Amino acid sequence: MPSGMLARLRPFHIVDVFANEKFAGNQLAVVRNAIDMPQTDLQKFAREMNFSESSFIMMNENEFTDESNVPFKVRIFTPKLELPFAGHPTLGTAFVIQQYIIRKKVPKITLALKLGQIEVTPEYETLSDGVKLLWMKQNEPKFSRSTLSCDLLAKVLGLQRTDFDSNFPAQEVSTGVPFLIIPLKSMKALKKCQVNKERYFELIRKTKAKSVFVFAPGSHGTESKVSARMFSDYYGVAEDPATGSANGCLTAYLSHYRYFGSERVDIQVDQGYEIGRPSTLFLRTNPTGKLVNVTVGGRVVPVAEGTLL
Repeated sequence: MPSGMLARLRPFHIVDVFANEKFAGNQLAVVRNAIDMPQTDLQKFAREMNFSESSFIMMNENEFTDESNVPFKVRIFTPKLELPFAGHPTLGTAFVIQQYIIRKKVPKITLALKLGQIEVTPEYETLSDGVKLLWMKQNEPKFSRSTLSCDLLAKVLGLQRTDFDSNFPAQEVSTGVPFLIIPLKSMKALKKCQVNKERYFELIRKTKAKSVFVFAPGSHGTESKVSARMFSDYYGVAEDPATGSANGCLTAYLSHYRYFGSERVDIQVDQGYEIGRPSTLFLRTNPTGKLVNVTVGGRVVPVAEGTLL
């Protein structure tokens, strides 16, 4: 093979993020050594893979040393556009960096995203079955001043007004990316959600958030206290199997409204069961004074790897 072609070879990895097992969770393609890839090629690759997101590590690995104490520049693309931040690409990319570039245990990995710097903390022995988790710290939560009408949301989601939990508001929340956080009363209500696309697009024209995230108390037979679903046709995702950024907003919401009677949150969430991609996300807060530190964790499962020509 000509040396010029060898210079253009870039390793890539496919991983499942927040997965209970392989071929579950939210899949991600991560391309290494993407520093000199034109933006048009980044977008084309993301469209070719057709996952919810693909990420690109924008560095020359030949220049990396153990003393390279700098953030890893990463860009995230959906098949349609570039995102400033997304949860499962952040965790999945940090996993690839730790496993294949750093190649040793480190206390934290910092990703320089379009939104800003996000820290990911690997915990190497956490669960009883020995599963390793990665945790990402998200930005300080921001809540919109207004709340959303349940009558309007019922038309969007194909629900009755009585399906919504009137003890808590439906509201826009952001820990980096805004989401419409909508509390439902029961698993029955959660399972029967069916988005009316016309009503959905009418709704998001009036909001900064373009994704609808519904949750309810209960689980799919797991140890989770909450189950959730996320709908985002604006980004070309009818339903997402596992959404780290949305669950960051949910964590802030549960803490802010003391959903479990306290500002402290330490739970796991089921997502993706309705579309055959069962996922588990771990949510924590550590309130300190007026600040709420939001972290979202999950496991990352390697699926495949190869080389991009």
